Amino acid sequence: MKILYVDLLYDYGIKSRGINAIGQDGFKKSFERLGHQVSTFYYDDYLKDIPALQTAVRECADSIKPDLIFFCLFRDQFSIATLQYLKSKYTTINWFGDDQWRFKSFTRVYAPCFSWCVTTDKFSIPKYHRIGQSNVIYSQWAAINEHEVPPEAKSYTHEVSFVGGYHPYRKWFINQLAGQGIKVSAFGHGWPQGALSSQQMSELFACSKINLNISNSTSFSFGYLFSSLRAFLTALKSRKASSQIKARNFEIPFFGGFQLTDYVPTLENYLQIGSEVCCYSSVEEAALQIRYYLEQENDKEREAIKVAGHQRALQQHGYIHRIEQVIRALS
Repeated sequence: MKILYVDLLYDYGIKSRGINAIGQDGFKKSFERLGHQVSTFYYDDYLKDIPALQTAVRECADSIKPDLIFFCLFRDQFSIATLQYLKSKYTTINWFGDDQWRFKSFTRVYAPCFSWCVTTDKFSIPKYHRIGQSNVIYSQWAAINEHEVPPEAKSYTHEVSFVGGYHPYRKWFINQLAGQGIKVSAFGHGWPQGALSSQQMSELFACSKINLNISNSTSFSFGYLFSSLRAFLTALKSRKASSQIKARNFEIPFFGGFQLTDYVPTLENYLQIGSEVCCYSSVEEAALQIRYYLEQENDKEREAIKVAGHQRALQQHGYIHRIEQVIRALS
């Protein structure tokens, strides 16, 4: 199949943030590994010239004449007229990865403009049907299986680590753990230790006894809301008011890490809670489990959960598995 892949080349379209790894090594390379012919249209350079973008993507598609155009829409850079034009001539599909909090403001507007839609939120599927879009594929984020899995760590260099962009709630959460004597090494954009490369991140997962996964959605925990005026105002202004499964849920086990994550609906459909992943619903529960799994007498239990999660992720939760599923649905 001839595929035109439309996405940002760089993370959020910002060159200094590095390559958009999920797009390049996740989606695009999975199509290629499955034997499809992939042409690309990267629109980073058009972010400041939206009218030119409409012309450029139409001309690109018409010159390639693809069997499928795969989009991963970032915001509203593509006009409805452009998307409808492409849909009228080609089979088009978009990956909607934030339906938990962006369906009403974003997906509802653009979903009818595509031949097919992919959603990572099963609870949004009826919403697609209500707006007349019946071609919906339920899929999920994943780990980038193109990246090398590090060897199993002979010794741990971190007891508790976290990888993710800075967010006020995440900072508060880590501070709460610090107040209980639990030190968390945090990495990512906005943190003092900065961001990690994909390889460094994978190695960190493998050499941390516990890998925390902390939501960046608005938390309505009383402890957080009344921790500062900024926290209260941020919660009121934020549209992202519900947590969701993210790529990190699969990256941690895929690359050999033990994962302690905030519970999100449907996670149990992908990893067995308690035997492949551990979950918390509050900072107090997180602290309780961290102490438990750091106890030497519980090392075997922690390691067994880590190994089971790793095997499940390798077998089922790479982007190659997600793209295979999408292609089967289209067929």
